[in-house]
Amino acid sequence: MSASRAIPSPATHESGDSIVRYNLSERVHHLLATVGYLYCLATGLAFWSPYLFWLAVIVGGGATARFWHPWFGLLFVIATVWMLRLWGSDMRITEADEAWKKAMPHYVRNEDARVPAAGRFNYGQKIFFWLMFWGAILLLLSGLGLWFVESIPFSLHWLRLLAVFVHVTAAFATIAGFMIHVYMGVIMVPGGTNAIVRGGVSRAWARVHHRLWYEQVTKGPTPPAGK
Repeated sequence: MSASRAIPSPATHESGDSIVRYNLSERVHHLLATVGYLYCLATGLAFWSPYLFWLAVIVGGGATARFWHPWFGLLFVIATVWMLRLWGSDMRITEADEAWKKAMPHYVRNEDARVPAAGRFNYGQKIFFWLMFWGAILLLLSGLGLWFVESIPFSLHWLRLLAVFVHVTAAFATIAGFMIHVYMGVIMVPGGTNAIVRGGVSRAWARVHHRLWYEQVTKGPTPPAGK
């Protein structure tokens, strides 16, 4: 599915009270990105601090973690880049996002009635996506420098230091975003995690959290309350 995909018709997009939010390809690539990121998160933290080395022990020990860390990193990057192909058009910032951005404090306080309608992804989700996408690119570039560090001549030793700095900075930026993402999906917006696992959401959930997207896929405005 390309970024310029057409919106599916209601007949193929809905089933009873359920609406397909993520198709199989989207869910699979999200899962691959999650698996790759979590492995790199655990092993990366183990490399970063001796107090966290027990994380490497869980996945088979230091040598095993060192071998698989870059490969799982490649899995994370490839899956993330593929998600850009799937969601690129959905991640563009719109006027609706600007309005949602101004009302973000109401969203954080769970005051849904005071939050403007959002499209398929709200402003916060889009910012998280771009954080992870560019974070993945920086982690890849700096990671290659650390993976093949022996190929960097000593006269360019500053590149090694730069690679370490960029890798650590990008890692902590994505960790912060990841923690917020999990909190919002599990605690603040119940049903969000279920959607990325099973693919569907209820019509009521779609109307409340992503009304513009709901109206788009159902080809009509939200019905008045009570109907």
